[in-house]
Amino acid sequence: MSVRLLVLFLALGLGAPARAAAGAASGSEAPEILVSRGLLRECGLSPGDVVMLSADPHGADARLFRVAGVYEPVPDPARFTAKRLEARMHLPDLLALTADPGEAAAADAVGAINIALKDPADAPAFARELAARAPAMSVVPAAAADDEHFVIIERFHLAISVVTMIGSTAFLLALMVIRADERREVAGLLRLLGLRRRRILAQALLEGLAIASAGAVFGVLFAAATQGAVNAFFQWRYDTTLVFVRVTPAIAARCVALALPLGVMAGLMASWTLLRRPVLDLLRR
Repeated sequence: MSVRLLVLFLALGLGAPARAAAGAASGSEAPEILVSRGLLRECGLSPGDVVMLSADPHGADARLFRVAGVYEPVPDPARFTAKRLEARMHLPDLLALTADPGEAAAADAVGAINIALKDPADAPAFARELAARAPAMSVVPAAAADDEHFVIIERFHLAISVVTMIGSTAFLLALMVIRADERREVAGLLRLLGLRRRRILAQALLEGLAIASAGAVFGVLFAAATQGAVNAFFQWRYDTTLVFVRVTPAIAARCVALALPLGVMAGLMASWTLLRRPVLDLLRR
């Protein structure tokens, strides 16, 4: 069981001498807890320290716990900017720490229960049966909240990719038009030598395909070579083990599949616009 340490009546309020005195007094009887790596570094703790935790903002009803070890919190994309000041303790200790003394049944009350089904396809039937037996309970998929965050991130990435594709295509088309205009005299000479427009367009098609292939391969190799540096920087910046960039074969194949047609289309459009002119205009006569 994990609990975010919103109230730390340990290193923040007691200090090292007080922790040492508390540990000498009853360190051997204090229940054990695990603290997150961020909390261990933030409060200067070490395994074996005896600390006091309280669920009250003023530190009332604090209880002694002994740090048994440290753990790395599971990376959460929805909370990667937050400091993971957390601890894990046994469920009876958590209930004793957070239960309301004025409510007799507080230690026996739960707010949520996670249930793993043997066959996930039985979830709708299980929800209907549970709702029929206990109308006051609601059944919600555990991954529903996480899916909402990932849907928002996916839509944001889709919007960025669409804008990037439109901008890069326009830039590539402008470059191909400039390149075709610089070679219009060559195109005019080829027309005078008897080459048909289809032959010249085929040459432009092969040239555009070569340029698009080279650009796509360079982009994939550049992304694969720099993903480690990008992950290292943001993991250091936000103190997390979350992977921010990962170039997979599926992503690389999708990039190449999008880049090649766009490059070929840009080359064909630029060349066709040029070849529609009369031969004398191409030769500037």
